[in-house]
Amino acid sequence: MGSHSPCASCKLLRRRCTPDCVFAPFFPSDEPHKFAMVHRVFGASNVSKMLQELPLHQRADAVSSLVYEANARMRDPVYGCVGAISYLQHQVSQLQMQLALAQAEMLCIQIQQAQLMDADGMQYLMQSDLSAMAQLTNYPSSSSNVPHEPLKRENPWT
Repeated sequence: MGSHSPCASCKLLRRRCTPDCVFAPFFPSDEPHKFAMVHRVFGASNVSKMLQELPLHQRADAVSSLVYEANARMRDPVYGCVGAISYLQHQVSQLQMQLALAQAEMLCIQIQQAQLMDADGMQYLMQSDLSAMAQLTNYPSSSSNVPHEPLKRENPWT
């Protein structure tokens, strides 16, 4: 590679970086930690074989996946990525349960509001029925012969 420095893998493995180095495009010399993790988990020889078996356009994605898996294996040697996925699935499940509880609570509040409005409506109907009956029998209603206005409540949910 002449004038510039060897790739991270060649530096770590202490070998000369050739122009056809399979690692050079994916492990630049300024990111040695990436190759060190991948080498520690998978081994340089295995990674080299994997990359050589892949078409050129898929190699960058493969290296990205290997780096991610190696990082996960360094944090959790037993489960690796599966441990992270399981943790996230559990978290999603917990959040879905919390959402369902919040939606149920909102529904209960809406039902209570509807019941209160229905109760106020029934009270108005009863008062207007009494007023109508009083007018028919010429008995004065509670304070006047004018039917009562329904109670106006502001909806706190709008």
